[in-house]
Amino acid sequence: MTAEISRSTPAAAQGLGRVDLGLYATIVWVWGTSWIALHHQLGVVAPEVSLVWRFALSFVLMLAWVLWRGDRISASLADHARFAALGLLMFSTNLLLFYYGGLTVPSGLLAVVFSLASVFNLLLGAMIFRQPIDPRVALGGVLGVAGVAGMFWPEIAGKQFDRAALMGLGLCMAGTLSFCLGNMVATASQRRGLTMTSATLWGMAYGTLFRTLFSVARGSAFIIETTPAYLGGLLYLAVASSVIAYATYMRLLQRIGAARASYSTVLFPVVALAISTVAEDYRWTASSLLGLVLVIAGNLVVHGPRRELGRNL
Repeated sequence: MTAEISRSTPAAAQGLGRVDLGLYATIVWVWGTSWIALHHQLGVVAPEVSLVWRFALSFVLMLAWVLWRGDRISASLADHARFAALGLLMFSTNLLLFYYGGLTVPSGLLAVVFSLASVFNLLLGAMIFRQPIDPRVALGGVLGVAGVAGMFWPEIAGKQFDRAALMGLGLCMAGTLSFCLGNMVATASQRRGLTMTSATLWGMAYGTLFRTLFSVARGSAFIIETTPAYLGGLLYLAVASSVIAYATYMRLLQRIGAARASYSTVLFPVVALAISTVAEDYRWTASSLLGLVLVIAGNLVVHGPRRELGRNL
């Protein structure tokens, strides 16, 4: 299947249509609520083992869905090399780095670091694919990152950064870069005419394989915590956060490009804080409200309707 973006107006020059908005909203909501389930995965089971269970289940569900649809999943060895790279970067390494970085880094700073994906993807696209940098996307990305920093500033400012915290911050930065490099692999696969469904399926398979090998190398115990909270969180992360959200993100990436699709990482913290406001009595401050305004402004800058396509929105 020929990539849609290559035969139409460049993604950066388009506004969001109804389908794009639906995909975008799905990603923001699912990944924005995943922190609740993720919280229940930490403690008894090693993070890498929890990720093995999560994506092994995701792969099985994704495979069943693909076979039910009758989609073609066979690919050449060269394509499998790309899928393996995608699995290593987007479905394995980035998550592991964030899990371990998050042990010493406050959650607010995690949100800020991951929101940098909106800027990293823009720069990587220019470096790897010679894509021109859209000033609107660049400005929106900067506004978004600044907004996320503002929302979590009290938490970040109150943290004493020792050597362990700085090392954790480095791991999270590397995890964000890994995610963005995975975006570049997905873009390259799309340009070769590979479907995002097959890329997601095989990416999950290779990601699970890499994490299993990593767990074995570390001597991690392959156990499962049989509590309702752990099992329920695992099911939500496998079905919603992995199968639904990753497949949706890959589809959105195909439609509007990596730089704009990754701006969804800026909006995850907004959903998380909104839930925290209701469930945990989170209190908004002047800096967090200013941050929210900047995030919304950045979103409007990045995805605001373009005049030439306004009639289709």
